[in-house]
Amino acid sequence: MKHVLITGANKGIGFEVAKQMAQLGYYVYLGSRDEQNGLAAINQLKNEGITNIALLKIDVSDLDSVRNAAAILQSKVEALDILINNAAIAGPQLQNISACDIATIKETFDTNYFGAIQTTQYFLPLLKKAPLPVIVNVSSELGSLTMQTSEGRNPNWDNYYLYGTTKTALNAFTVSLANEMRGTKFKINNVTPGSTATGLNNFAGIKTVAEGAKPIVRLATIGEDGPTGKFFRQEGEVPW
Repeated sequence: MKHVLITGANKGIGFEVAKQMAQLGYYVYLGSRDEQNGLAAINQLKNEGITNIALLKIDVSDLDSVRNAAAILQSKVEALDILINNAAIAGPQLQNISACDIATIKETFDTNYFGAIQTTQYFLPLLKKAPLPVIVNVSSELGSLTMQTSEGRNPNWDNYYLYGTTKTALNAFTVSLANEMRGTKFKINNVTPGSTATGLNNFAGIKTVAEGAKPIVRLATIGEDGPTGKFFRQEGEVPW
């Protein structure tokens, strides 16, 4: 059975991705920074008959927590097949970048950007032991500079300048890592769930969490002939 770790998976899209991956037969490590919230999520899935799942306490913004989580997983499995960097925070409103508090900017980047990087770095040894290691970074259309500068950009994006900036940085990390791993067995991609109703946007999204999870699950389960170093959504490839 293949193993997958999903960060920020105790609620929202991460929870739904965990559910769908478990239903496909993967053994899922549900990452949660809060142990009680994580256990509640585990119990909910077990009540639905899903047993191939376990909690991994991890706060991606806390280096000690990431290091400890990696050590725990290394004691449990020989390899990690899939890492889904899903954990993210929206940051407070309003997010006018010209006036946004620097401490707020740093806090948001700590989770959305630096958190994904340090999580990836500490779990790379386990990923390298997998026959086909896959890394999926959950991004957003707001991180696409092409879409942000297009005539048809969504005016609602104005409320998420800071969040979008962190996702642009995450996009750059994905490209850099995919280039570094070029010629290896790694598959490293970005994916956006699209406008999904979750707590991240005060449930103002258009899609359900089940719909938003679909492109993430699809990218997480690609085969040897799958893409790498790309950015996708349900409808297809997204421009950087």
